[in-house]
Amino acid sequence: MLQLTVADVLELPVVQQGGPVVLAGRERLNRPLRWVHATELADIAPLLRPGDLVLTTGVGLPADQQRTALREFAVSLAEAECAGLFVEYGRRWRDALPADLVSACEESGLPLVALTHEVRFAAVTQTVGELVVDQQVAELRDAQRVHETFTELSFEQAGATQVLEAVSRLAAAPVVLENEQHRPLDFLPGPGEETSFLDGWQSRSAAVGSPDRTVWDEANGWLITRLGTRDQNWGRLVIGSAQPPPQRLVAVAERAAASLALHRLHDRDRDRSRRRHHHELLLALQTQPVTDDLLRRCELADLPVRRRRFAGLVLRPASIGTGRGDLDEVVSSAIAAAHAVRVPALVAEVDREILVLLSLPLGPDTDQVVDRLAGRLRPRPGVVVCAGRTVDAAAEIERSLAEARQVADSLPVGAGAEVLVHRLQDVHLQGLLTLFGDDERLRHFVQRELEPVRLHDASVTGQMQLLPVLRALLRHPGSKSAAAASLHLSRAAFYDRLTRLAQLLKADLDDPDIRVSLHVALIADDLARLRTS
Repeated sequence: MLQLTVADVLELPVVQQGGPVVLAGRERLNRPLRWVHATELADIAPLLRPGDLVLTTGVGLPADQQRTALREFAVSLAEAECAGLFVEYGRRWRDALPADLVSACEESGLPLVALTHEVRFAAVTQTVGELVVDQQVAELRDAQRVHETFTELSFEQAGATQVLEAVSRLAAAPVVLENEQHRPLDFLPGPGEETSFLDGWQSRSAAVGSPDRTVWDEANGWLITRLGTRDQNWGRLVIGSAQPPPQRLVAVAERAAASLALHRLHDRDRDRSRRRHHHELLLALQTQPVTDDLLRRCELADLPVRRRRFAGLVLRPASIGTGRGDLDEVVSSAIAAAHAVRVPALVAEVDREILVLLSLPLGPDTDQVVDRLAGRLRPRPGVVVCAGRTVDAAAEIERSLAEARQVADSLPVGAGAEVLVHRLQDVHLQGLLTLFGDDERLRHFVQRELEPVRLHDASVTGQMQLLPVLRALLRHPGSKSAAAASLHLSRAAFYDRLTRLAQLLKADLDDPDIRVSLHVALIADDLARLRTS
């Protein structure tokens, strides 16, 4: 409900009977009115509150000759933020008010109205008082409605969409939820509102500061409420308001901001609790015997274990950062992907990689389910998806997860983006060597095979080094020309280096067994470097 103004009072029948004539302050007739006082006191100003309307016959005002006193009277009312001054003709002035009083009211912006006919001040006071009380009751009802709406949303732990729908309904205006970068996260148009409300949003919003928690931006016609604290601002709620917003709309905005903050807190707490629970279960499935109690805990975590198959996945951020925020985002993406393909899953970050355990229905298409989930993750750049083989019993879950980690450990640096899912059958010899880990026997084997070349390369630089020659030879076993071209060497230069390499190793580089031995040593050396990088 709009607040009662001086202009509204002028339209009342009880005032119209007095033949009102506006003499000054016409542009301020839209001032909100709080109450009406009938008085003949010249020093009434200290007793007034902002928004009070004064009715008088003028019998107690200074004489016409006391021009300064009349002006001081008008100024005192203006300084008290009086809504206006109504003066009735007949008792003190018959057909005109003193020019000094009129000019003082005009200069100070105080609405001055002459009542040219007799009016019952008691009737005016009663009528306006009833309207003010009715308005206050309506405001209380509105406030109660706002309170009940958001209290109910809080009890229901309502999501952001439900909160915004409530704001749109209560405000009957467009509503925008934006993040701290001023990008709209959600938008609900008001009645008859077009989507043009969002035109040029980001630049317009960025230009509007929020020094206070809730501000009204007159240029855009926005009521803006900050979400979060000044130091931890995570967005803003914007409500369309072309006119200065009433207190009711401010209350709607601030209660909505509180509900959104509560929702964010509940969401974060639920997510933190779920992640901690998933982390505990995944560790238990890998390190403890699979007991009935452990299976019951998995069921309670919404991971079905009866008549199901299981697939373990490892997700590793490859080309993105490995900060806590990046890992959390990958976990969130994996949870969302599992939900999108409708497959129950445990997801948790363990030792700076993300483990995923999928519970799959019995059937032959389990690899397709894993592929669909990986497809959902593909929009996230640099996330490598590695899968173990699907197992048919909960007791074998540890094996599937171990295989997924083995695949991840076997991948060379930079591998991943072009392949949707890496599986055990894709890593071949690298997978086998990965199983040996830091086995001392494998380390000694690598040292025996490659130490002569390493010592040589440590004493030379550039194209004189021989380890790149050995790699090129092994990567192009069928064509020495292709091997030479990969190093940008002529055939003659490449053959010359091969001769020196054979002499250094004291081996026949055309012998298949020698080549296999050197190739295994190179792969094992690369995997060892990958583990320590």
